[in-house]
Amino acid sequence: MGIPPPAMAAPLFAGRYRLRDTLSSTTMAEVWLATDSELDRQVVVKLLASGADRGRFEREARAAAGLSHPNIVQLFDFGEEGGRPYMVFEYLAGGSLEDRLVNGDRLTSDEVTTVAGEVAAGLAHAHEHGVVHRDLKPGNVLFDGEGRSKIADFGIARVLGTDTLTDAGTVLGTAAYISPEQVRGELATPASDVYSFGVILYRLLAGRLPFEAESPTELARLHRDAEPPPLPPVREELRRPAAVATSALAKEPAERPADGTALVRSLEGGAVADAATTRILPPPVAPTRFPRRRLALLAAIAILVIAAAGLLAAIVLSGGQASAPATPVHSATTAPTTTRTSTPSTTTAPSTTASSTTTTTRHTQPATTTTHPTTTHPPTTTLPLTTAVPPVTTAATTVPTLSLPTTTAP
Repeated sequence: MGIPPPAMAAPLFAGRYRLRDTLSSTTMAEVWLATDSELDRQVVVKLLASGADRGRFEREARAAAGLSHPNIVQLFDFGEEGGRPYMVFEYLAGGSLEDRLVNGDRLTSDEVTTVAGEVAAGLAHAHEHGVVHRDLKPGNVLFDGEGRSKIADFGIARVLGTDTLTDAGTVLGTAAYISPEQVRGELATPASDVYSFGVILYRLLAGRLPFEAESPTELARLHRDAEPPPLPPVREELRRPAAVATSALAKEPAERPADGTALVRSLEGGAVADAATTRILPPPVAPTRFPRRRLALLAAIAILVIAAAGLLAAIVLSGGQASAPATPVHSATTAPTTTRTSTPSTTTAPSTTASSTTTTTRHTQPATTTTHPTTTHPPTTTLPLTTAVPPVTTAATTVPTLSLPTTTAP
């Protein structure tokens, strides 16, 4: 048998891009990892799927082409090959925000603040240029090799001033992040993206979504009708992002930050209506640490104190049980002499707590010039100390994409 011929390199697409691996495939488009043969760099090639809406694909290209911002994925090229439209985007090696959250991982406080600020900045740029994303979610937030957040996939974006991209009788968006007005079939505005941003930020802070349900339809209904549960307490440094998330999740668009620019201002220190209601976790208390020699010294002192207390208790108990005669001898004086004998007695209550009282016997003798016989007082009996101690008891998503029939506003 002869030596098999070497594997042939894949042909160039559009005379420039060598398609290598399929990244995703939907009814709308195929997405490929490719190599730009002219610039020798990795890129992402997005091809219109057979039978998909060509007009929507072209509008996505125009929306992406009109945006140039560090926090938005950059469009490199747009064209058509063999009757098939395509777009070429920068390749982002850092994966998506959804990748980082899918296993329930929590971002650090610094990461939450950074991602929120960068996504808000990208939204601000898009809104300033008349583009509403309409499907903002962690899967559409990508990271470059330096960890910078970038908004991707303007596939169902709405360009203000143009015809709606929504088909009649259809709501577009992802159920877990869709705004209430989109569920109602109303026109999406920059405030709709703000709501989706609020859902993302809520998930970053709480480690879960504000609403969860078995079906996309029920999930969309919750976004339309139900109030989100309050965020759990957060650290002081996350107080402002938490307040922004709460404000962004208002049901009515007019009650949210108006757009991405308003989000940026709120995150950077602008007024936030719900800032006062954000619950703050107390700062962590570091445990007190002592050197070993000091611990040994403290232990020795504690043992001595306990031993001394035991000895003192034994002396007091044995002294109280003895019956010693009182033998006062009085000479002539100018004032009466008073002798006090105090004996502690302990009474055990029927409940579980023992209480003690003190009984005092007072003997007063008048002044005299002669010595009288010795007087012996009856002994005092000390009850045994009993303490009853009560027992102590120590209480101890791949996210679905929604295609929901409804009435669509123009």
